Amino acid sequence: MFIKKTIKRVGDKVYVNHLLVESITTAKGPRHRVVCSLGSLAPAPREEWLALGLKIEKSLVGQGSLEPDPRVDAIVEKVRSRAARAGAKQDESDVVAVHADRVTTEEVREAGPVHVGHQMWLRLGVDGILAAAGLASSARTLTEVMALNRLVHPLSEHAMVDWVQTTAIADILGTDLTSLNDEALYRNLDKLHPERAAIESGLADAERTLFNLDGSVYLYDLTSTYFEGQCAANDQARLGYSRDDRPDCKQVVVGLVVDRDGFPKAHEVFDGSRQDRTTVGDMLSSLERRVGLNAGATVVVDRGMAFEDNLGEIRRRGYHYVVAARQAERDQHLTDYEEADDWREMERQPAPGNEWQHRAAVRVTRRVVGDEVHVLCRSEGREAKDRAIRNRHEQRLLADLARLRKRIADGRLVDEGKIQQAIGRLRERYSRVCRYYDITYDPIARTLQWHEDAERKAKARNLDGAYLLRTDRRDLTEDEIWRTYMLLTRAEAAFRAMKSPLAERPIWHHLEHRVQAHIFLCVLAYHLLVAIEKTMRDRGVHTSWATLREQLSTHQVMTIVLPLASGGTLRIRKGSTPEPVHREIYEALGIPANVMRPVKTRSGA
Repeated sequence: MFIKKTIKRVGDKVYVNHLLVESITTAKGPRHRVVCSLGSLAPAPREEWLALGLKIEKSLVGQGSLEPDPRVDAIVEKVRSRAARAGAKQDESDVVAVHADRVTTEEVREAGPVHVGHQMWLRLGVDGILAAAGLASSARTLTEVMALNRLVHPLSEHAMVDWVQTTAIADILGTDLTSLNDEALYRNLDKLHPERAAIESGLADAERTLFNLDGSVYLYDLTSTYFEGQCAANDQARLGYSRDDRPDCKQVVVGLVVDRDGFPKAHEVFDGSRQDRTTVGDMLSSLERRVGLNAGATVVVDRGMAFEDNLGEIRRRGYHYVVAARQAERDQHLTDYEEADDWREMERQPAPGNEWQHRAAVRVTRRVVGDEVHVLCRSEGREAKDRAIRNRHEQRLLADLARLRKRIADGRLVDEGKIQQAIGRLRERYSRVCRYYDITYDPIARTLQWHEDAERKAKARNLDGAYLLRTDRRDLTEDEIWRTYMLLTRAEAAFRAMKSPLAERPIWHHLEHRVQAHIFLCVLAYHLLVAIEKTMRDRGVHTSWATLREQLSTHQVMTIVLPLASGGTLRIRKGSTPEPVHREIYEALGIPANVMRPVKTRSGA
């Protein structure tokens, strides 16, 4: 719900009225319905109207507030009084006699997850944002259908058509989707593509107001997503470093910026061979255009982008940085790690939606180095992980070296140039552990030898679980710096959500603009996902969308077929009665428990 101001002029007089309005779905698309008039006096300052409307909506579904608001109470009482008067006027024309033994149901469809996604779509005002971007009503409806599919049960555009017919999405949207085809969905991607930046900017504004989001910290990370097929028509599809363990597939690199609550602010799609370190300037420019970065904001990036030119670029634009130093920089602090006696114990909190995870203990200490603050960190959980990864890579390296030695000894590999190439490939494949070994080939004796560098290996062992943070924020304590960097898990969580429950990968599109539109659609669905989970967390419910989706799947829409005693048949299309678990979720989210208004049709005598 929201508040709308109307002005009417009659002759020389001007009449001002304020209306409480809600968004509803009709056969012609989303429409506004007046809930009640609030009179000529503004109920609050204009900038508070959206928040006031949300409070009223929550109060009407039974959610109380810790801080009573007389304005909200007065409006709610007015709405309820109006509803009571309307109910008193109803007659008993809906009373019918039926043959009870012949009552059946038909067209049972899943409704709960789609209902939640649709209500969050309305709350974020996405339809209005799409309209402002120039999309027609039909395009806005198709965009919502496609976004809800990615949120609820992600499929390709070709398979999406069948999914639509298995859910109550047409009932919930009040739209006839029986003639929907995949070509219409492909064309809609083409319409979305040029408006991505405007839509992303509008969503950032709406979410900042709705959730009172903080704009002082921005978290930037990258991932890759791979293709099925050769993608010959897509210049961005290239081989590169694969975070999906699919180096055999072409890919694109996706950069994403989120705020401290995990809400997306901007994203970009880069060439699949693009190096992380070269993307920072482009991403900052995109962020400035779309959300208008606050002067003095802090940008958090991982070690893959922690190069001096990037840090200088961040400072030049008037921002601060918190980064994880690269391994070579960390290794220079070995003595500090070994001799430090001023460690502070911290506790790493799991990312939202992963509260079940172990709360890892971390020790930190602070050093001032020139214009920067360095925070040395040691993590027990990371120490075991680093050691396990190194041991696994080392075992694989030694096994491959033994196989290479046997090939040489058996005479199956003779050419010295090819032997050196094979050694080079092993160095590249096992770069993490190859530095601990001196590998040589003697062409006269035709033998391959390797010797362990015990000193280097011991140094690496001493740094297991250690990492170094750098920042130009000298006003922050070591625990504040560490906690700010740990917010980067919000971006990592966004990528996990986009790749798993939202099924961003693999990409089946081959045209460049459709690939970009597909990724944008996943980002759009993620806006809904993070808004749902944020709303639940604010109510003290730490449940992931994946769990909510499963719990809501049993709330359905169906047609009840009533054979009338007077002849003919009455069909009532309506939602099932919500179960307690459904009501708990709806109440926590502040959305109505009724997924649709009943539709009655009569046939026969």
